[in-house]
Amino acid sequence: MINDIKKDADARMKKSLDSLETAFKKVRTGRAHPSILDGVMVPYYGVDTPLKQVANVTVEDARTLAISPWEKQLGSAIEKAIMKADLGLNPSSNGDLIRVPMPALTEQTRKEMIKICKAEAEHGRVAIRNIRRDANTMLKDLLKEKEITEDEERRGQEDVQKLTDKYVAEVEEMLKKKEADLLEV
Repeated sequence: MINDIKKDADARMKKSLDSLETAFKKVRTGRAHPSILDGVMVPYYGVDTPLKQVANVTVEDARTLAISPWEKQLGSAIEKAIMKADLGLNPSSNGDLIRVPMPALTEQTRKEMIKICKAEAEHGRVAIRNIRRDANTMLKDLLKEKEITEDEERRGQEDVQKLTDKYVAEVEEMLKKKEADLLEV
C-alpha cells in the first residue's frame, strides 16, 4: 500500500515536471526553435488543428523559422493563427513559404521572460508540494484505519519528502538552465 502511494506520487511529480518543461518551451529565447509554435492552433476545415499537423516547421537559421504548409490555401490562415497566438511574432509569406523572424530580445524583455519562468517554476513547486500533501494524507488515513503502523507511516512520509526534495531540486535546475538561456546574448 505504501509503495503504491509512493509510486503514484512519483508519477504525478514527473507529470508536473513535464508540464513545467512544456511551459518553459513556450517562453521564447532569442533563438528560433520549432517548439515555440507548439501552442498555435490553425482553423482547418472548421476545426482548430495544431500547426505541426498542417505544416512543416523548420529552423531556417538561428533567428528564423520556416513554415511550409501542406496545402497552399492554408498560408494566410497559418499567418493569422500565429499573430492571434500572441507570441510577439510577425510572420511574412512569400508564396509557398512562411518565414517567422525571431525579434531580438531587449534587456527589459529578458527580465519579463525570467519573471514568467520564475512564476512557472513556482507553480511547479506548489504542484509538487500538493502531491506530497496528498500522499501524506493517504498515509495518515491508512494509519487511522490501522492498516499500517506509526513507524511505517513515518518512513512513508520520509520517503515522500525525499521524492519531493528530488523533484523540487529538478525544478530549480530547469529554472537555472532557462534563465541562462534567456540571459545569453
